[in-house]
Amino acid sequence: MQTVGLIGGMSWESTALYYKLINERVRDRMGKLHSAPLLMYSYDFQGIKEMQYAGRWSEAAASLAEVARRLESAGARAIALCTNTMHKLAPEIMSSVTVPFIHIGDATAQRIRAKGYRRVGLLGTKFTMEEHFYIDRLRAHDLDVLIPPADERADVNRIIYDELCLGIVAAPSRRRYQDVMAALVAAGAECIILGCTEITMLVGPDDTSVETFDTTAIHAETAADFAIG
Repeated sequence: MQTVGLIGGMSWESTALYYKLINERVRDRMGKLHSAPLLMYSYDFQGIKEMQYAGRWSEAAASLAEVARRLESAGARAIALCTNTMHKLAPEIMSSVTVPFIHIGDATAQRIRAKGYRRVGLLGTKFTMEEHFYIDRLRAHDLDVLIPPADERADVNRIIYDELCLGIVAAPSRRRYQDVMAALVAAGAECIILGCTEITMLVGPDDTSVETFDTTAIHAETAADFAIG
């Protein structure tokens, strides 16, 4: 198997899911006592959040690129960034290493297109929902992307940072997400992208009338498949 380098800690709650899901995928595909060869760098997320909200993206990019280079130097044969939002800086990471970068948006879009869907509802942080870096990546796969209105985006974002990243899973927040997803379906969404790696902690297939695509699971499975070869 090939070693995968994980850039995590954004947040550690979802990074822990990556570790579990990758190894479960390897076990299920290979059997016996097989598990994935992984290298992980886990950030102090508070510093990353401060960079995000202060618009210090160039500083964050330099840091992520350096971590990616260190993982490659340590033996990683591919890099996976365990967060949707920080894929805003995917070009800087990709240009800093010579090994493949496993893009969460590509992996998710390919899974959606394989199911025959084209019009998708997107949930995530405000950066993921409102900026072009993620939506354009999905559109490159011929997907039509719907996002919630401003007040709903604010609630989705707040719940991610103030609750899920702290491991808080609250029933009122689940109901709020259910309402937001129902509105996206009413607007024409054929499926829902859980476009933040923490959202899977709160909602899943039973919380909406259409199929959901869990980016955490999809990305982890793609990384595992790369490791297996």
